Amino acid sequence: MPKPSKLSSLLSSPELERSSVVANNTMNRERGLTGVNSYARALGIDLLAHLAPRPTPSWLDLCSGEGRALREAASVLPAEAVLTAVDLVGPLVPRPAPPVLEETVASVSSWTPARTYDLITCVHGLHYVGDQLGLLSRAASWLTEDGLLVAHFDPESVRHADGSTAARGVVSALRAAGYDYSPRHHRLTLRGARAVRLPFHYLGADPTAGPNYTGQPAIASYYTAS
Repeated sequence: MPKPSKLSSLLSSPELERSSVVANNTMNRERGLTGVNSYARALGIDLLAHLAPRPTPSWLDLCSGEGRALREAASVLPAEAVLTAVDLVGPLVPRPAPPVLEETVASVSSWTPARTYDLITCVHGLHYVGDQLGLLSRAASWLTEDGLLVAHFDPESVRHADGSTAARGVVSALRAAGYDYSPRHHRLTLRGARAVRLPFHYLGADPTAGPNYTGQPAIASYYTAS
């Protein structure tokens, strides 16, 4: 008897977001701006140093969890700053947001901003997004002319339709589009807004893929070449 195809059990983005792996994710709940458990440590950059020289600094944080890092940044950035936090669940205990901070509860798979940003971050959030490559392509156009995107990315989570790894081809395509990738730190960076079209067509996601390099359960995203 032929082995059932994995493709038949892949989930769409709405289905994936209702799965226990994604809906119960706590990867980015308590991470602050600086210190041991922080954005600065996880992303390897001084975020305030990147934002501070700008007259109206803007920062978009995708999969922001409790939004602690943005709240801390709001206390030191100028009143003209624009900080946007987007998370599928949002803060578990609602609190009044600082005037410069907009907290949005939405799926990053379908949400689109009304402006561009000097800084876009996604700390371990892509591990729980079905169409990771689609989000990365869209986010490239959300940057300002000299803006910076920094995100954790696991190439091994991207699979061909037959379940084999697409890691090498995906990293090559991302680099050809202008992204830098650090295998050691599992970090993608992109400087400057651009239109990006990656040569992959999204098929769906598998929430039963098991732990990734973080040791936490994550999803696998399936694509065909386009």
